[in-house]
Amino acid sequence: MATLSLRPAGPRQATASTALLALGVFAAVRAAGVLVVTAGAWWAGRDPVRVLGASWDSVWYLGIAAHGYGRTQMWADGSIQSDYAFFPLFPLLLRLAGGTALSGLAVAWSAAAVAAVGVYRVGEHLAGPRAATLLVGLWAALPHAVVLTLAYTEALLCALAAWALYALLRGHRLTAAALAVLAGLTRPTGIAVAAAVTALAVRELLRGERTPRVWAAALLAPAGWAAYVLAVGVRRGDPLGYFTVQRQWGSRFDFGAGTLRSAEKVLTGGHVPLASTVTVAVLAVAGLLAAALTLERAPLPLLAYTGTLLLITLGGAGFFESKPRFLLPAFPLLLPLAAFMARARPRTAVVVTACLAGLSYGYGVYLLLVAHVPP
Repeated sequence: MATLSLRPAGPRQATASTALLALGVFAAVRAAGVLVVTAGAWWAGRDPVRVLGASWDSVWYLGIAAHGYGRTQMWADGSIQSDYAFFPLFPLLLRLAGGTALSGLAVAWSAAAVAAVGVYRVGEHLAGPRAATLLVGLWAALPHAVVLTLAYTEALLCALAAWALYALLRGHRLTAAALAVLAGLTRPTGIAVAAAVTALAVRELLRGERTPRVWAAALLAPAGWAAYVLAVGVRRGDPLGYFTVQRQWGSRFDFGAGTLRSAEKVLTGGHVPLASTVTVAVLAVAGLLAAALTLERAPLPLLAYTGTLLLITLGGAGFFESKPRFLLPAFPLLLPLAAFMARARPRTAVVVTACLAGLSYGYGVYLLLVAHVPP
C-alpha cells in the first residue's frame, strides 16, 4: 500500500482542477443515486422529495426548525422520544434556508459538496491527487452513502470534520478548533472532531509546546458539544438530562454488548433483515480498515477522530442498523484502500468504484423504500 506519511501540499493552482474533478466524481455518483431513488419512489407511488427530505429523522429536524425544541413523542409501548436528542446546528441552518423539505435537501447537498472537497484535500495532502480522487469516489459509493443526499446531519458533520482535519494537517489549530465547535453542535458524534484537535494538542503539550494557541485549541474544541449537553441539562432540570433523553430513545453506551448480541443473531442464522446483515459486514470491514490505517502510521488527528467514531458506534447500544450511517463521517478509514487502488490500473479503479456505486444505489432504494428501519 502507498504510505500515508505527510508531505507538503502542492501549489493551490495546480490542485484546483483535480479538486474540481473529485467534486465532479462525487456529484456524478450521488446524483445518479438520487435519480435511482426518485425513480423507485415514483414507481412505489411516493413523493421523492418527502422520501429524501421529510422522512425518519428529517421530520424531527423540520419540527425543530419550525417550532423550536420541546416536542415529545410517547408511544404505546411506553417509550418516550424527545427532540432534545437532536443537536441544533442543522435545524438552525434548515430554518434559515426556509424550513421546508426542499430547503433541508439544499442544506444537506451543499454540505455534501463542501465535504467532498474537504475529503479530497485530506487525501491529497496524505496520499496524492489520484488517491484523493479515488477516496472521494469510494466515500460516495459506500452502502449507506444515500444518507449524504437526505436531509440528515451526516453530510454537514463530514464537511466540518474533513476541513477540521485538513486544518490540523496544515498546522491551523485554532481553525480546526472552531470547526470542532460547530461539529459538536451538529451530532453527538461530532465530539470525534474535538478528540482529533485535543489529541494533537495534548501531544504538543507533552512535547513542551505550551503556547496559548495550543491551550486555546484544546479547551475550545469540545465547547460546542459540551454547551448543548449542558443546555439540555438546564432545560430539563437534570445535569445528566441529555443522557436521559438518549436512554429514552434506546441509545446508551454499553461497551459493545448490544452490538455483539445483534451481530451474533446475524451470524448464527435465522431470519434477519438484510439491513442487519449489511451492518455486520460494514462493521467488520471498518475494523479491518481501522487496523490498516493504524499500520500505515496515519497522523494522530486522523487516528483519534476515526477511533472515537468507532468507539461510539461499536460501543453504543440501540439502532443497530443505523451504525453504518454513524460511520459515514469516518472517511479516513478508506485512505489505505484508496492508496492501494491508486497504484492499480485506472480501468480497474474505475470498474471497482462503479460496481460499488451500483450496489450502493440498490441498497439505498432498499433502505428508503423497502426496509422498515431508519437509514
